[in-house]
Amino acid sequence: MDLYELKKAWKQEEAIAHIHGWDFSHLERRYAEEEELPWDYDAIVRESLKEDMKLLDYDTGGGEFLLSLRHPYANTAATEGYPPNVKLCREVLAPLGIDLRECSNASEIPFPDQSFDRIINRHGDFDPVEIRRLLKPGGVFITQQVGEENDRDLVKMVLPDVEMPFPHQNLAEQREAFENAGFRILQADEMFGPIRFYDIGAFVWFARIIEWEFPGFSVDHCFERLLKMQEIVEEKGYVEGTIHRYLIVAQKP
Repeated sequence: MDLYELKKAWKQEEAIAHIHGWDFSHLERRYAEEEELPWDYDAIVRESLKEDMKLLDYDTGGGEFLLSLRHPYANTAATEGYPPNVKLCREVLAPLGIDLRECSNASEIPFPDQSFDRIINRHGDFDPVEIRRLLKPGGVFITQQVGEENDRDLVKMVLPDVEMPFPHQNLAEQREAFENAGFRILQADEMFGPIRFYDIGAFVWFARIIEWEFPGFSVDHCFERLLKMQEIVEEKGYVEGTIHRYLIVAQKP
């Protein structure tokens, strides 16, 4: 494929980059990540959850994971702050009887004190002090988070001067924050692993979606650097970066 055709194909990916809930099916078989996590977030949540427990999923996205738990809807609540996802959740979650609240401030969640037995959060925002307020005594918070070093090597390939968007997002600092808020840590882990893109069009779509990591990214602005990534794909079959994840399971005394 010549340069004109490459750029045309990449700009087509750029033009269609949007997401419904948190659905990455557009990249199916075109990229891979989270294949080597040393923990199973889904299993940890399910093992901890009983039908009579009050459950909150903070920053639920499109509610996909929450619905997969099949927790009794009358005992289920969710928040979301991203407007397109709020609209989606109102259409999908609210009619089921799930208590949905719009919220974009993790320090001011609109529920009363001691409302929940379990609060879960995957790749969303959180405030240990506010979580402690919302949990009943003995309640548990379970979170899998994207760490501060996530995708940094990929970012530097196309935007070498962009600063880290979320410093302090690492296990050591966040574990300390939970302990300082009065929690007992039940489980904690951290990992760095590969993320691979098998074509640069997939990377373009991804970088446009994950705009907080790739601010100012565009095919036009980064074209020469994308061509260097294309050379890597042609040589190795993929271009690889590094994901950063950590897990905390914390209990309120």
